[in-house]
Amino acid sequence: MTVERYVSTLELDAKAEATPWARRHVRDVLRAWQVADENIDTTELAVCELVSNAVQHVAPETPHAHVTLTLRHDDSQLIAEVADPSNRPPVANAAMSGDAEGGRGLFIVGEISKEWDYYLLPTGGKVVWCIIGLA
Repeated sequence: MTVERYVSTLELDAKAEATPWARRHVRDVLRAWQVADENIDTTELAVCELVSNAVQHVAPETPHAHVTLTLRHDDSQLIAEVADPSNRPPVANAAMSGDAEGGRGLFIVGEISKEWDYYLLPTGGKVVWCIIGLA
């Protein structure tokens, strides 16, 4: 049985500024948890992609929306969760043209994490999550 050692939650406005705040939060929290730098970098990238995706798809639908970032740490992995008010499932675009400006976020998350998925919340909205294995 795996026991969570640490949990951190941050609520952000669903605006472009959410991504740099999420990045800073990940870096500060994971350093405090004494996570190795390479795992911090990987988690930071995954979280930035998840938050950016949530903001991009939620902000036009729901004015004044929020996204919530939750980080969980146990003995062998980090779990990053991003909750948003949209019920639309996330879509990973694997085949993109080289000059496309977007659409790679969940593909990247899938490549750098052990796994990712999402679930709908009973109160509405969804949580997209990924697991980063610790070195």
